[in-house]
Amino acid sequence: MITLEANYSKKIGLPGFSSHQFSVTLKSELADIAQAPAESARLYAVLQSSVDHNIQQVGYLPNTNGNGNGHGNGHTPPVETDAWKCSDKQRDLILKITDEHKLDKARVEQLAQDRFGKGVKALNKLEASGLIEELLEQTGQSQPRNQRFSPPKAGAR
Repeated sequence: MITLEANYSKKIGLPGFSSHQFSVTLKSELADIAQAPAESARLYAVLQSSVDHNIQQVGYLPNTNGNGNGHGNGHTPPVETDAWKCSDKQRDLILKITDEHKLDKARVEQLAQDRFGKGVKALNKLEASGLIEELLEQTGQSQPRNQRFSPPKAGAR
């Protein structure tokens, strides 16, 4: 008997510098190694579907009440569907990059979904920063990460 073990995990950033993670592991026994590719694909699909469905239940979120200590009553305020969760400056920059470079808004939305599991308007400040960085890199407006903070060369004045 051959045992195939598969794990799928996802971590999502949440408001208030919080996050949650969900992981599922399955084991399957195979009679023949030739079954591994098909069984692996099946397990991945089952795991991904299960994790993606269950991680949508956010549960407890710390309520900072503006004091930043993370202690609160645990009740999440009602979500305004049209409001942006990031800062106004971040919203304006995302819209500016999208408009100036004539980016397809559906592709920008899909990028946010792929990277953070939520739409652009639902991104918190940290996630919006990540999206902005990716958009800047895609449009050639950002240096690669390893070239951003180069120290001055020795002997340069």
